[in-house]
Amino acid sequence: MTKKEIVKTISDEIGLTQLKTKEIVQKTFDAIVETLVEDHRIELRNFGVFEVKKRAARKARNPRTGEKVSVPEKFVVTFKPGKEMEARVRELERRAAAEREAKERAAEAANANGSAAGDHGAMQARSPSDQTSYD
Repeated sequence: MTKKEIVKTISDEIGLTQLKTKEIVQKTFDAIVETLVEDHRIELRNFGVFEVKKRAARKARNPRTGEKVSVPEKFVVTFKPGKEMEARVRELERRAAAEREAKERAAEAANANGSAAGDHGAMQARSPSDQTSYD
C-alpha cells in the first residue's frame, strides 16, 4: 500500500478532502521522523516502537571477489510491533496454515479418487497384444 492509497482510504472513511488528509498524514510521518532524529525512539501504543540504534563497525566479505571489506558503524531504524499488531499478524498465519491444510486434504482426496479411477482405467487400456490367447 502506498501513501497515496493510505490517504484515499482515510479520506473516504472520515470525509475529509484528500488534500487535507494528505497534509495530516505527511505531518504525522514528519513528526515520527523528527522524534526519531531528536529522541532516537518513538512509541505508538497499540502499533509499535521505532528506535534508532547504532550498528557497530564490522568486517564483511565482498561476495563477488571474496575480498574482505570494512563496513563502518551506522545508525539504523528498527521497529518492534506492538501486541495488537503481533496478534493480528499471527491470525494471518493461522488462516494461511488452515488454507494450506484444506488444500492438502483436497489434493489427497483428489489423488485417492484419481488413483482408484486410474487403476480401473489401466485395466481397460490393455492392448490386444498384451492379452494372452489360449487356443
